[in-house]
Amino acid sequence: MWAFISIGSNMGDRLRNCCEGLQALCADGAVQLAARSPFYETAPVDYLDQDWFLNAAAKIHTELAPIDLLVKMQAVQAAAGRKRGGIRFGPRLLDLDLILYESQVMRTPELTIPHERMHKRRFVLQPICDIDPMVLHPVLGQTVQTLLNQLPENEQALRPCSLNCSF
Repeated sequence: MWAFISIGSNMGDRLRNCCEGLQALCADGAVQLAARSPFYETAPVDYLDQDWFLNAAAKIHTELAPIDLLVKMQAVQAAAGRKRGGIRFGPRLLDLDLILYESQVMRTPELTIPHERMHKRRFVLQPICDIDPMVLHPVLGQTVQTLLNQLPENEQALRPCSLNCSF
């Protein structure tokens, strides 16, 4: 099975947080990295009084069920020092979000796939487009490239970043 996850941080050593988070997610072999986008510096969305984020996306392969993948991602975030609660859309040491899981559609109290705001987020769509612009949103029936093209140009500033990690 394949899935797309979004990776982000806007606290401390943002690059290290993202790279170590992705490495920890893949450490036991239950998740394999298939591709990773370049990193972008991105303006905060919704809660604006915070530092810019460093964001990327990853395509992964896993046999974990979506809820089990979510639990694993939450454990990695907790191990990185992320605390539950706080300001909604606020500062994050490490943010891992499950965006797509093949063409599955699910809505539970713990998990919604596809991610309910993915089609409104340039910092999610652009990195996924860097990996595969033809991926379809299973509810909207549009490619991620089409969804990205529909966002207003003057919203959600995003700039390419030369930072990279070896993982």
